[in-house]
Amino acid sequence: MRNWLLPEYTEDVLPQDAARMEEIRRRLLDLFRVHGYRLVIPPMLEYLESLTTGAGHDLDLATFKVVDQLTGRLMGVRADITPQAARIDAHLLNQQGVTRLCYAGSVLRTRPDGLAQTREPLQVGAELFGHAGVESDVEIQRLMVQGLQSAGIQALLVDFSHVGIFRTLIRRATIAYDLEQSLYAALQSKDKALLQELTEGLDAEVRMALLALTDLNGGVEILQSAQERLPQYAEIKQALVDLRRAAEQLADLQVEVSFDLAELRGYHYHSGMVFAAYAQGYSGPLALGGRYDEVGSAFGRARPATGFSLDLRGLMTALEPATDAPAILAPHGADPSLKKIIASLRASGEVVVIDLPGHEAHQAELGCDRQLVKQGDDWKVVAF
Repeated sequence: MRNWLLPEYTEDVLPQDAARMEEIRRRLLDLFRVHGYRLVIPPMLEYLESLTTGAGHDLDLATFKVVDQLTGRLMGVRADITPQAARIDAHLLNQQGVTRLCYAGSVLRTRPDGLAQTREPLQVGAELFGHAGVESDVEIQRLMVQGLQSAGIQALLVDFSHVGIFRTLIRRATIAYDLEQSLYAALQSKDKALLQELTEGLDAEVRMALLALTDLNGGVEILQSAQERLPQYAEIKQALVDLRRAAEQLADLQVEVSFDLAELRGYHYHSGMVFAAYAQGYSGPLALGGRYDEVGSAFGRARPATGFSLDLRGLMTALEPATDAPAILAPHGADPSLKKIIASLRASGEVVVIDLPGHEAHQAELGCDRQLVKQGDDWKVVAF
């Protein structure tokens, strides 16, 4: 038995990539901090109902379940930190105004997903609670873009949609739950033929609107087309206004924007505007976000909420391969002046590696491009 093998879709992160991931994690959390987002560190394990209630069937399927040996209750290993942040906002902080929280930690999923195709994403995200307007959606979207740019991703495209449009059509037509789920699946696959079949017998206005959603994807011009082709319901009109406003607020960040009104990602979880960030050459999203005003009700305190998250492992696939930081090789010894110069170099941020006795033949493995050499009475850093 090869006991060093890991389960499928889990992997170690080796030194070069681990250093790069940690650098980006710190950069993102520092960015969140200066925007007023406070760090929380929820537990990996919680009682199952706390992790999955109100978060949709998909999250329940993604969650590993274990039995608590202390209580006999069913527990889950978190598959998403967002519901935990909502629980903290609802019960532990219990603030009446706007609450901004951020986090960075591993989650575990029953099946691989995302760009990294891993079952152990390193999730980093920010959540804003207590504000229902488009202004908070824009704040989160700008934070997402700035975070990705700070990580080294430049040619970004942000794709927008709004699940409230589909929800409004469903509610106006009083469509049964089973048909609603079938319509949702057909829209996700953009299967217009199936939609035509499923919508037979529905109110003509709603039917034409549902069919139109499959065509409403592209640049900002599709918002005008949507205004003309969709019913003049107040909720839909407001959704289109909010989408246009959000896209306009990203203009100064030099990103492209697009719209896909048939995109209902997270429909069972989100309640309003949803968005995803893409980079050139990558088919999957680097970051996902949206409004989820109804999740807090599962914790007894409904609060408007919006946020985004990304998988740091997935983000790494969009970056140039990591390399070791340049280091300085120092000889082993008790010379006080040597110790002093080593301490000074490390204090300035340089990596200094001590060459332990008996391993001189393996110096190349240490990744050093310079060395400390004594010249007269002084120690000098010189290239190899």
